[in-house]
Amino acid sequence: MTVVSSPDRLVIATRVSRLALWQAHHVRDLLQLQYPACRIELLEMTTQGDRILDRSLSKIGGKGLFVKELENALLDGRADLAVHSLKDVPVLMPSEFSLTAILPRAAAQDAFVSPEYRRLEDLPAGAVVGTSSLRRAAQLLAAYPHLEVRPLRGNLDTRLSKLDRGDYDAIILAAVGLRRLGMATRIREVLSPDISLPAVGQGALGIEILAGRAELAAQLAPLNCEQSWRLAQAERTVSAVLGGSCQVPLGAYAEQDGTNIRLRALVASVDGTRLCRADVSGPETDPVALGQRAADELIAGGARELLAESQSSQDDGA
Repeated sequence: MTVVSSPDRLVIATRVSRLALWQAHHVRDLLQLQYPACRIELLEMTTQGDRILDRSLSKIGGKGLFVKELENALLDGRADLAVHSLKDVPVLMPSEFSLTAILPRAAAQDAFVSPEYRRLEDLPAGAVVGTSSLRRAAQLLAAYPHLEVRPLRGNLDTRLSKLDRGDYDAIILAAVGLRRLGMATRIREVLSPDISLPAVGQGALGIEILAGRAELAAQLAPLNCEQSWRLAQAERTVSAVLGGSCQVPLGAYAEQDGTNIRLRALVASVDGTRLCRADVSGPETDPVALGQRAADELIAGGARELLAESQSSQDDGA
């Protein structure tokens, strides 16, 4: 049995939003329980994705903008590890970095938030719904074409303040963020994956380090949840095969089903008029193969054409 030594000091790189800080403090507390003598510090950073709020993520380079500065802190030694919402971590990572642990996943579903309406289906024709996600927007328009979907950027508090001042009739957010910040009462309805299939990795936290730090990887291993890792592998494989990012409307959601995994995935046109769906199950022992099956099913249904059209429309609008 390999004995893992306790680190003397660890620095966690994190964004400065309230939700990101909650996540970083959560990881810090878990590490402190594991290594009581270790001195653990936070390196708080503002990323390009946080600074540019007047354009959609799909127009400025995707969710990777939320991790680049944190990765630079790993490279230059200012930080030992970075804590991310897993849905923000690109599935194709530079070789210098390693996703070394995924924490137990919280509920991944999207939430409907509105000061006036109790359910998504209660919104009248022309009601304005805000979301930062092409994935959410496409699925909303597919199920409720009478709604008007508008872009919504900013951290969680900013989005809620825009809703409360009347800029939107409702907004769609990840339920987990509201719960983690003690705002679960703002949730009017948790949306079924049949209406809003979650993003790849939604609800999970990932820890990133430099690829060559084997000792640090071993020290972080106790934080890894094997089940969450398998589910994330299945979802991230779908995205990797299809080349997905926030620049295309793509979702994937894996659930444990006994010793099997059920994986649902979709690709949509930006306007929601066309959807390709996959729903596959297979042994938990090979989540990558399951993700490949789901991607193949989507491709057979025309997903590559939809992705190409979506990418072209984003490029034209940039």
